[in-house]
Amino acid sequence: MAGHSQFKNIMYRKGAQDAKRSKIFSKLSREITVAAKVGLPDPEHNAVLRAAVIAARAQNMPKDNIERAIKRAAGNDGANYETVRYEGFGPGGISVIVEGLTDNRNRTAGDVRAAFQKHGGTLGESGSVSYMFDQVGRIVYPESAGSYEKVFEAALEAGASDVETGDEGHEVFCEKEDFNTVRDALQESLGDASSARLVWRPQNTIEVDEDQASTLFKLLDVLDDNDDVQNVFANFEVADDVMKKLSA
Repeated sequence: MAGHSQFKNIMYRKGAQDAKRSKIFSKLSREITVAAKVGLPDPEHNAVLRAAVIAARAQNMPKDNIERAIKRAAGNDGANYETVRYEGFGPGGISVIVEGLTDNRNRTAGDVRAAFQKHGGTLGESGSVSYMFDQVGRIVYPESAGSYEKVFEAALEAGASDVETGDEGHEVFCEKEDFNTVRDALQESLGDASSARLVWRPQNTIEVDEDQASTLFKLLDVLDDNDDVQNVFANFEVADDVMKKLSA
């Protein structure tokens, strides 16, 4: 299992700033409703729903909002959303995977394609970049959960395959098939996670320069602002000095 390496840019999602809070809650609510529709409307007996609820709590989504989203599924209210995935290339040949929930595939595909084209990228065929990623479970704990050694031991006992400690705290990775088991075992030993979901983890990352990073962040912003887009994954890395310039 890996040590203290820093795993950057596996998933791009802005924090819950006031200006974005409503949009983030809307996406989380949609994810909860869809998860509740495909299984029992009870997080204790629906692993997908439980993961969606954990993600919502991590963004401080009110309990009432979560309960309303689950009730919409039980009452068969709202649109029928389907899961979609797009793959493409950003500036500098960076590989990008976009996951979404949509009630109109043509609209979403057009929006995603336009975003890539406007920012120096191209939308590829299914499978054009996903082979460069591994779909794995990612369970995140804050630094307050304990030392690296404590989290490492708990993860090892739970059956995880990798632990990394960095800016986001402790990231525990496991095989896709082991996700539910590892997540539940970690909850027993470490408490509630900040985030727990399946993600696309790049096998290798590419470092980008300032211009490429600037354009990539604009592309990711546009994708993230799209109501139908749930998650975006990319295989790029930005050096600390470049991030400082972009943040100035």
